[in-house]
Amino acid sequence: MKETVVPLDSRDEAQLLFGNRDQFLKEVRQTLGVQVIGRGDQVLIRGAEEAVDQAEKVFAAMRAELRKVGALTIDDVRLIMEKTLGGEGRVITLVPENKPESHSPATNAPAPSPPLSIRSVRARTEGQARYLQALRENDVIICVGPAGTGKTWLAVAMAVSLLRQSVVKKIVLVRPAVEAGERLGFLPGDIAAKVNPYLRPLFDALNDLMDAEQVKRYTESDVIEIAPLAFMRGRTLNQAAIILDEAQNTTVAQMKMFLTRMGQGSKIIVTGDMTQVDLPPSTRSGLQDAVERLDGIESLAIVELGESDIVRHPLVQRVIAAYESPGGRGR
Repeated sequence: MKETVVPLDSRDEAQLLFGNRDQFLKEVRQTLGVQVIGRGDQVLIRGAEEAVDQAEKVFAAMRAELRKVGALTIDDVRLIMEKTLGGEGRVITLVPENKPESHSPATNAPAPSPPLSIRSVRARTEGQARYLQALRENDVIICVGPAGTGKTWLAVAMAVSLLRQSVVKKIVLVRPAVEAGERLGFLPGDIAAKVNPYLRPLFDALNDLMDAEQVKRYTESDVIEIAPLAFMRGRTLNQAAIILDEAQNTTVAQMKMFLTRMGQGSKIIVTGDMTQVDLPPSTRSGLQDAVERLDGIESLAIVELGESDIVRHPLVQRVIAAYESPGGRGR
């Protein structure tokens, strides 16, 4: 644990730096997981040493920006944290969607738009911080880890961020439908209806990060595309964020096929859990093979998350540990 005090020039500076009802202090506190207390003309920061050091950097950057512009907004604070901590891989900024201009029905004049909020998605563990750093710096990212580590949710957050910034033009969600034997033609409905049940975790993440109406509109316009892995053969995807979830259930041939769909300006994110393989015992997992075969390739990162990165209910860590320990007894 570490505790430090940031002295300020005056109470006036403190009031501007703390924000209305200390909202700026709360934002730093929630993002970095430290105690932040405003006392008169100083800020007390208490917490893990690394997090306290990061908070000091954030407040230094906030003070510098305050001197330039005279006042800060909550979005300013979030962008400052993104700029200050982004290099350390802890924050993804979700900029607002560019919505079509609306018009007043009475005058047909452009109606004033409400201010759009900028949301920051932060890493909550050291493993997640490494994962976000890899997502930023590489074109292909393979993330392996147990349930509850946020590997799928953070992959979707990065894809949404890239889409919002117009770095990519579409998001493609892919999953092997092993439970259906990949014979989706026998299931009722169109492709979306057939595959949706298998992509539910990805849609849950999308609905956390975007309005339900946005998700619906993007899906209908093919900006968000859902595709069974078997339907990816022969395609080349340019300027797309492509996520393959539950990749432990791919074969070696399927994984090779999927990774070679990548076109110009695209990013591929592969996630999976090697403890949840549903393939026949004699079939080698394409995810395991890729982790071993592709390590060391430039612009391709392999990130492994563990029990310490689980961010669900604390009991989940103990349940997973119990199942993975010899004899099935908890540690």
